[in-house]
Amino acid sequence: MLGRLDLRTDTPGTVPGVSSTIAGSRRHGPFTAGDLVQLTDPRGTMHTITLQEGGEFHTHRGRIPHADLIGAPEGTVVTSSNGTGYLALRPILDDFVLAMPRGAQVIYPKDAARIVGLANLGPGARVAEAGVGSGALTCSLLRAVGDEGRVYSYERRPEFAEVAEGNVTKWFGHRPGSWELVLADMMDLDQRDLDAVVLDMLAPWECVDVVGAALAPGGILVGYVATTTQLSRLVETLRVAGGWTEPRAEESLMRTWHLEGLAVRPDHRMNGHTAFLVTTRRLAPGAVLPPRRRRPAPGAYGPDYTGPRGPEQEPDTETSPG
Repeated sequence: MLGRLDLRTDTPGTVPGVSSTIAGSRRHGPFTAGDLVQLTDPRGTMHTITLQEGGEFHTHRGRIPHADLIGAPEGTVVTSSNGTGYLALRPILDDFVLAMPRGAQVIYPKDAARIVGLANLGPGARVAEAGVGSGALTCSLLRAVGDEGRVYSYERRPEFAEVAEGNVTKWFGHRPGSWELVLADMMDLDQRDLDAVVLDMLAPWECVDVVGAALAPGGILVGYVATTTQLSRLVETLRVAGGWTEPRAEESLMRTWHLEGLAVRPDHRMNGHTAFLVTTRRLAPGAVLPPRRRRPAPGAYGPDYTGPRGPEQEPDTETSPG
């Protein structure tokens, strides 16, 4: 087991010249030095830069002095030295996540938004996550709980923690005081009475008892798993462990559309399967769910099933009907 190392600082670190609001870089008013700005060229290619006094943005389409943007209103169009126009906006979190430096694969915006909803997060909520990856979900969690809440991020790999800390600091303009980044295994989770826990890890079923001890009654566990075998193992472990509501699983599929005159049709590409989201809630101490009245499908726990098995789930040795 890894030794616990709390990377939280007593005073949030700041990036010189950058606004320090929990809302992240999305705010109103003219551009100022330190702002994140998204420049979009005529082909739709996006470039995210941080404005600096005396700075310049360079591409094969020419250069744009940062001075042309500082003091300009959001939504302005600036022209590079070779005459190419760029639309300038502050980035939204979706765009920032897709372009951020990565140590590990990010949780895509379509899943991050759903996780925030499933976990019922709002200002003042306390939530733990494992692992932090590149910090994409962390940004959404921090924005949801606000300054009054708390996000505890557990990460085993120092290189991932370093990338995540850089991404979170860049998005918010400072290191949020509501965030604790802990370099440790999720088995070291020692917070109590949490509102929610999010598990994005290879074997989340190993942490079921630890998470159960950390959640307040009614607290929500959200598991992010990529494969059906992980999905089955997590759900059956929760059922056998007891103390949880009946788990449910879902996935989100997102399809954009091509819009041009009368040529309105689905795009040929779509954001399909990324992961399954498993949700369940913690029962009160000593509470036992009534037995399920829905019988398992024939063969569901047959001889080929090797996962967790409750006492009522005897191997099905009957032959298939036919």
